[in-house]
Amino acid sequence: MSSTGSTYGDIHRYEPARESTAAAIAIVLLTIIEVVFVFLFTLGFVSGWALTDTGNMFLGAVLAVIFVDLAFILALYRKEFLPDVMIVKKRRRKWEDLYVREEDVDGVTFSSESAWEQVKRAVYPYYKR
Repeated sequence: MSSTGSTYGDIHRYEPARESTAAAIAIVLLTIIEVVFVFLFTLGFVSGWALTDTGNMFLGAVLAVIFVDLAFILALYRKEFLPDVMIVKKRRRKWEDLYVREEDVDGVTFSSESAWEQVKRAVYPYYKR
């Protein structure tokens, strides 16, 4: 499908997930490792290992391993089990970023009111509206 005929919200590319068995087994093993390290961290935290300097560093390292392991689980899940989808987005024009209505894009025409009226309108925008 080419991008020339695409409208807003059309799916430009859709590739289904691979769903490999090796990735599923790896996710299960990493989850078991995650549970073991969470149990170890909880045990150390409740037992007071963090009251010494080396115990504090050990618990910090265990917490780091927990988050790195979780990152690998999520990365494998995203890569192997979520489809790759690209949706066409609507590109906004620059005047839309300024919250200008489409009919006011070209501005307003110069009126023939007096200079004093223009000063009043500049100072107080709601004058005579």
